[in-house]
Amino acid sequence: MTPHRKKMIAPIVVSVIMILYYVVYFGFLITLLPGIWKYVLGIIPFAFSVLMLKVCIERINEIRKGEEDDISKY
Repeated sequence: MTPHRKKMIAPIVVSVIMILYYVVYFGFLITLLPGIWKYVLGIIPFAFSVLMLKVCIERINEIRKGEEDDISKY
């Protein structure tokens, strides 16, 4: 396993856990809330899941480019 692949494991695992959490949360809202509220309040976890996926992809691209320690830039 290359050093870059080892550094990609943590962001992927965290992203998968967070997305699963948001999906379960959305499923719970659907069963609990009546009418249109389940869709209105379900948009929030869906948006968070999409953002988490975007951040994970950006982080993987940073790791592939060799920018593992991007905090040192600030």
